[in-house]
Amino acid sequence: VQLQASGGGLVQAGGSLRLSCAVSGSFFMIHNMGWYRQAPGKQRELVASITSGGGTTYADSVKGRFIISRDNAKSTVYLQMNSPKPEDTAVYLCNAYVWVASGLAQSGRDYWGQGTQVTVSS
Repeated sequence: VQLQASGGGLVQAGGSLRLSCAVSGSFFMIHNMGWYRQAPGKQRELVASITSGGGTTYADSVKGRFIISRDNAKSTVYLQMNSPKPEDTAVYLCNAYVWVASGLAQSGRDYWGQGTQVTVSS
């Protein structure tokens, strides 16, 4: 199972940016998906998450500005970043809880993407 994130880059404050993260490999179900971020010298923090049924959770700092969504047919999660601020600058990492089957056994665990840099200029 692999997660491939894309869409990061340089954006002006007040602009918009869309991140994507596609899950590939051999699996039979994806449960929660989410985006985290880590800025230099800071701990990794949850930005937003979405359940398989579409329920969402957001960090207070991004509520009303960022929107998380997923396309289950494409095994992809998105983060629409509207009106970003310089303090949103960080490496953004996607995460997914994925279930795989091996013979008659099933197991699930967290998988992480490689991270994509988002830089917001003032």
